[in-house]
Amino acid sequence: MTNKPTLGYIGLGLMGKSMAINLLKAGYPVVIHNRSREVVQHLVKEGAEEAFSPKEVASRVDIIFTNLPDSPDVELVALGKDGILEGAKEGLIYVDHSTIKPSLARRINLEFKAKGAFSLDAPVSGGDIGAQEGTLAIMVGGSEAAIKKLLPIFEVVGKTTTHVGAAGSGQIAKAANQIMVAAQMVAMAELLILAKKSGADPARVVQAIQGGAAQCWTLDVKPERLFNGNREPGFKAYMQEKDLKIVVDTAREYGAPLPSASLHTQLFGAMLQMGMAELDNSAVIGVIEELASTNLLD
Repeated sequence: MTNKPTLGYIGLGLMGKSMAINLLKAGYPVVIHNRSREVVQHLVKEGAEEAFSPKEVASRVDIIFTNLPDSPDVELVALGKDGILEGAKEGLIYVDHSTIKPSLARRINLEFKAKGAFSLDAPVSGGDIGAQEGTLAIMVGGSEAAIKKLLPIFEVVGKTTTHVGAAGSGQIAKAANQIMVAAQMVAMAELLILAKKSGADPARVVQAIQGGAAQCWTLDVKPERLFNGNREPGFKAYMQEKDLKIVVDTAREYGAPLPSASLHTQLFGAMLQMGMAELDNSAVIGVIEELASTNLLD
């Protein structure tokens, strides 16, 4: 018999599936629910138990996680009919790993608190590879006491966990993260196309600047993939665009000017219009290539 808490997991997409598998491997009992049946059947074979609604999952577990595409999905699963809140008992801890609007995270927190339950907004960064390897960065808003109970579990799926502050603060941190990620992807695209257009070897340019002030994760990881013609996702462009829309909406809500993030949102929106929604976010270089009438690999 295990003395580990029973966990629930809803939303078994690219990230959620890997995170749930890591929890199962760590010996936690996990109850799952997902719209797609194939992934449910796969995880049941791995040892998970199936439930048929968010309400049912919540009624059977001590801690419940969601990893869902967008704010409306989280609102429906957490607060809607047959949702988590309906099945929540006193003391339940709800952890949302989705990237959503901070204002919604704060409202969910109030609704759960009124029922004697806890809600943590805990978006992650690190992409599909980080989810598979259990090396995600987790940024958390909410009750410090609840977070302390979660730390052993967060250590299974992540490399770092930071308590940013009160409810909604985790989502603010994720918005900040996505501002920087988008800026790096666009800047890399621009410098590579500048090098290409002006007759310098883009690979040598990257090598030259990696050791200086321009050094960053994006330059360490992404150029080699692009030089090999690989634009397949770690993190899909349509998700980057969705996250940037949350950034822009949040900035408008709180009166924060974000001129460059607004432009980057338009560039990722152009990716979607150009049929590149399923490609990696680094494939935003395709938009710059189009504007420059130049291909990186020509």
